[in-house]
Amino acid sequence: MNAPVPADAHLREEVVDSRQVYRGAFLDVRRDQVRLPDGAQAQREYIVHPGAVMVVPLLDDGRLVVERQWRYPLARVMLEFPAGKLEGGEPPLQCAIRELIEETGYRAAEWARAGILHNAIAYSNEGIEVWFARGLLLGERRLDAGEFLDVTEMSAGQLDVLAQRGELTDAKTLIGLMWLQNWRAGRWPLAWQAAP
Repeated sequence: MNAPVPADAHLREEVVDSRQVYRGAFLDVRRDQVRLPDGAQAQREYIVHPGAVMVVPLLDDGRLVVERQWRYPLARVMLEFPAGKLEGGEPPLQCAIRELIEETGYRAAEWARAGILHNAIAYSNEGIEVWFARGLLLGERRLDAGEFLDVTEMSAGQLDVLAQRGELTDAKTLIGLMWLQNWRAGRWPLAWQAAP
């Protein structure tokens, strides 16, 4: 008996050859030769990424903890929710806890995983897990060497206005804001758990 053909088989590309073309301290750039569904071949260049987390930190009064950070590729300060890259073998929740403490100084009593987003599907396999944190208690920040950022608090309404005006453009933060609005409206549930 033949195995069933997946419904998306007519869209799949098969790797013919794969090469690493650049490896830096952060970037791992690949160039693959692929066979297209019609049999022709094409090149695909992409970045292999270890994955990341983003935290939507909720203060007891409903405001959110956000950061302002210089982002070199855009040559400007960006407004973002706290986020960071997974370290080798690190569970996403542990990364979320670590990044929230390091960047903001806050520890959370409760955590909820919302889901995952893929912010650059045309050129990277990066997946960013979205976590919510509440029951925040402020402590001391532990920024990494060479990391500079400001921490502030804003309401979802303020962030929404900035997004509408085109001043809040970070994809992960916009998705976190959308998730927050849907959760608060009762459309997208979150399963909260006590901090480990």
